[in-house]
Amino acid sequence: MQDVAIEFEDVVAGYGDFMILNRLSLQAARGKITLLLGPNGAGKSTVLKTLFGMLRIRQGRVRLFGTDITGVGAKALLVQHGVAFVPQGRNLFGQLTVWQNLELGGITLGMKTTRARIPEVLDRFPRVKERLGSQASALSGGEQKQLEIARALLLRPRVLLIDEPSIGLSPLVVADVFTLLRQLAEQGTTVLMVEQNVKSALKMADEAMALESGRLVLHRRAEELLADPDIERLFLGGAQALAQQVA
Repeated sequence: MQDVAIEFEDVVAGYGDFMILNRLSLQAARGKITLLLGPNGAGKSTVLKTLFGMLRIRQGRVRLFGTDITGVGAKALLVQHGVAFVPQGRNLFGQLTVWQNLELGGITLGMKTTRARIPEVLDRFPRVKERLGSQASALSGGEQKQLEIARALLLRPRVLLIDEPSIGLSPLVVADVFTLLRQLAEQGTTVLMVEQNVKSALKMADEAMALESGRLVLHRRAEELLADPDIERLFLGGAQALAQQVA
């Protein structure tokens, strides 16, 4: 693949003594949206956590724009390498206001820079902008997810990792989130995401990778995969057979 942003080479990683990624090798292109697919337990979220330095790599290498980042921690990835992570679920300070959550999101930048960037980020999220003085816990599920993404964008990341952004959101809000991700990619941000709303995600993604048992078994253009009548097999543990079928 030309212009590779993210590269895993024979990566082994997991939780404690339980390994989820089993000599995983993959490549994701710069400035594209790459969607990770596969059944539960395939290793999709583990890829994001491993890339963000939350899990120790037991074997193999991870590279970002050609630089070896194996073993680099989350803080250094965020500050020095421009990687931001929006995890699954809600990850806000519920008793703090929207503005305070944004300030904390940019704490590594320094308060002066953070406050200068907040208006720029809020232009993308008009509903959140209207509720700067509200407690984060008082926001709707969609507004909370938008606030989480806004907080990540304060860092102007080169790479955005996002895990299941549509959970608990209405179809209209999901469409807004996907539109934003598409805009970010078109502006040069590399997006690696896990998403349960697969068909909608494939419509806005560039590439799709299917995992099984912590290994890459299929990598195709999203539009090609969306048109495949056997797409449902990807979520029933049939990606390996599908890959062999189309090879």
